[in-house]
Amino acid sequence: MDKKEFYAEARSDLSGPLDGVRVIDITTAWAGPMAGCLLADFGADVIRVAEPGSPGLAWPPLIPDTTRPFGEETVNRNKRGISIDMRHPDGISVLLDLVATADIVVENFKPGTLAGWGVGYQDCRAVKADIVYLSVSGYGQFGPRSPQPGYDPAALAFSGWMDLNGSVDGPPTKAPTFLADDLAGMHGAMAALAALRHRDHTGEGQHVDVSLLDSIIAQSNGFLTLGAKGMSLPRYGSQVSVCAPTNSYPCTDGHVFIALILDSHWRRLTEIMGCPELAEAPGYATNNERLERRDEVDQLLADWCRPRSSAEVLATMEQAGIVASPVNDFATAARDPHVLERDMLQETTLRDGSTAPIVGPAAKFSRTPTRVRFASPDPNAHTDEVLGALGLDAQRLAELRAAGAID
Repeated sequence: MDKKEFYAEARSDLSGPLDGVRVIDITTAWAGPMAGCLLADFGADVIRVAEPGSPGLAWPPLIPDTTRPFGEETVNRNKRGISIDMRHPDGISVLLDLVATADIVVENFKPGTLAGWGVGYQDCRAVKADIVYLSVSGYGQFGPRSPQPGYDPAALAFSGWMDLNGSVDGPPTKAPTFLADDLAGMHGAMAALAALRHRDHTGEGQHVDVSLLDSIIAQSNGFLTLGAKGMSLPRYGSQVSVCAPTNSYPCTDGHVFIALILDSHWRRLTEIMGCPELAEAPGYATNNERLERRDEVDQLLADWCRPRSSAEVLATMEQAGIVASPVNDFATAARDPHVLERDMLQETTLRDGSTAPIVGPAAKFSRTPTRVRFASPDPNAHTDEVLGALGLDAQRLAELRAAGAID
């Protein structure tokens, strides 16, 4: 399908499919902000609440040729920013007034923290009975480990995921991205929308509990079931447990990843590799048989790829209809025409006046397109605007600042 055809009936008068939904984002680090980011990308008015003096997510590195941290610009785009002291009684009062105008609250503090400050679920439902209150944490709102702090690598380690990741003979290895955080953010956003649908149908709000640990377990292909039945799960590196040959194969100028599942693809591959007699040979003809000879068939394909360029291998596989991909680095992926056509990089003006290609939303909506509408704001950028809309005049704002309740 042509891109213009896909967007032929797109509207330009809405921020996205969640236009009109208000979200209060009381989060730090990555998992909670990612949930808010997804809702903001979908067009919700996400108001990010920061402590006075907060620099935002200041993790290195900076985006080259800017003064802006990559993480802050990635996960807090499309949000408005206000600064409230959530330990100050007047700050809590103002925040609850804001909650009363919202549909969703997102928070990712340790369980019980915000309740102790006076802005937990019960506090928020007291001012907005049908509020959807999303809590994202390391281990969830209940359970023996619930009180413990949790970060992404800890969830990967505790879940069993890290034990299976890495080279076959190497140590357990964490993911190179914030995988558990990202998955918790995605589950959180989806769960909040499901709860919002329930609210719209019944008038009932609710508390939604999403943890990093549960999220990575849920997205581990059912391996927890196998573990519960006592099955030992081997590590496969870049091979795949369910099909062979499948792996990353070295060429003269890099690596390609080739994946075979269909037996028809195996038959085509034997022609390509010059061993057609293996197409229907006992022990090779079916995927289940090839799994028993995993290392042998993997070596056959590796030997065929090794003296060839990646371009030759990819062209041959494409002609045969076999799944194959170059093993790119991110710099190469960022230049790829397909990635650019899909708007996965969107040139955005940052708050320091520079511009940078910010990663765009993954989901595409033909009627209500999503985009990076604006960069991550200063944490205090919209305090007067947002609180002024609540009816707080300049004198009251000045009083709150003098008291230290807002920044």
